[in-house]
Amino acid sequence: MVGDEYVTGAQIRAGRALLDLSAEKLAEKTTLSRGTIQRAELETAEVTASNMARIVETLKALGIIFIPANGEDVGVRLKKKRPKMKS
Repeated sequence: MVGDEYVTGAQIRAGRALLDLSAEKLAEKTTLSRGTIQRAELETAEVTASNMARIVETLKALGIIFIPANGEDVGVRLKKKRPKMKS
């Protein structure tokens, strides 16, 4: 959970896919390890709240919108105008 929103591993994977961003690149952008990114996506092990927040905030800064469950399944989408990614 990040703030008052719950973000799933599937949403993180989908966000990365929409950005055509590898786990390695996301790890670099968040200054976390690739293993932390993978654990967050697979939900196989505990990821600290601060690390999850870094992942979510980084994806948001790159243009991902996390869609919460409101009677339906969760999802993600891209902002219409999003910042350019730096290599």
